Amino acid sequence: MTVAVTGASGQLGRLVADQLLATLDPAEVVLLTRDPAKLAVHTERGATVRAADFDRPEALVDCLAGVERMLLISTDAVGTRVEGHRAAIQAAAKAGVRHVVYTSIPEPSADNPSVVVPDHAATEELLRDSGLAWTILRNNLYADMQLPTIEQAAASGRLFTNTGDGAAAYVTRADCAAVAAGVLTGEGHEGQTYDVTGPAAVSASDLAALAATQAGRPVEVVRLDDEAYAAGLVAGGLPEAWAPMLVSFGASIRLGKLARVTDVVETIGGRTPTPLSALLRQDG
Repeated sequence: MTVAVTGASGQLGRLVADQLLATLDPAEVVLLTRDPAKLAVHTERGATVRAADFDRPEALVDCLAGVERMLLISTDAVGTRVEGHRAAIQAAAKAGVRHVVYTSIPEPSADNPSVVVPDHAATEELLRDSGLAWTILRNNLYADMQLPTIEQAAASGRLFTNTGDGAAAYVTRADCAAVAAGVLTGEGHEGQTYDVTGPAAVSASDLAALAATQAGRPVEVVRLDDEAYAAGLVAGGLPEAWAPMLVSFGASIRLGKLARVTDVVETIGGRTPTPLSALLRQDG
C-alpha cells in the first residue's frame, strides 16, 4: 500500500511523514512538496519525494502515480485555497488514488464565525462529491500555537482574550499527525469524520493559570470584545492582515464551536493526547 502526503515539508506534514516512515516500508511513502530540497533527509531515509504544486494541476496526476491513499493537508492560502484543493482531489481521482484524507476544522457550519470555515466546508463537499473514499479529520486549534500566548501572559501578568467563558480542546500537531498516520495505515475509516482534540477543553482562565504557574505570580484574565482584541493584537505587533483570523478563532471558542473533547487521538492515533501543561514543560 502506497500513501502520499501533500504539503509534506510543512510542520504537520513532516510529523506525518516521520510517523509513516516508522510504520511502513519507506518505499511505500510518497511525499509531495513544492521544494523537494526541504525533505532531503526523508529522501535519504527511503521515501519518494516529488515536486508538486496545486497551481500546476496538469503535473499533479503524475505526482500521484501509484498512490492508493493520500493525505490532503489544507494549505495556508486562507480564502483562496479551495481551487488548489479541488485540483488535488481531481488529480487524485485521475491518478487512481482510492482514498483521500483531509485536514479540516470542527463544526465548519454557517454559524461558526471562524474565517477558515468557508474553505473547509467547500473542500469537505468536494470530497463527498468526488466519488473517492474519504475521511475528514477535523483538527482542533493547535496547542503548539498557544505557547506564545501563555509566555506573554506570564511575562506581563495579564492574558488578553475575546473568548469569553468559552473553551477549546487544543490539540498538538504531533497528536494530529498520529491520527492522520493511523487513518492512512489503518482500515475502516472510509466515510468517517473525526474530531481530533486534546484531552480537555481549556478556557482563558485555564491558560492564565498555566501562565501563573510559569511566572510564579497571579495572571489576570482581561476579557475584550472583538474590536478591542483586534486593536490590541495589531498594537502588539501582529500584522494587521492576520488579526481577523485570530479574532474569529476567539469568537468561535466563545460560541462553543471548539469545546468538544473526543478520544480519537487515543483510539486512532494510538497515543495519550498531550495536555497543554506537558507541552509547556517540553518547550521549557
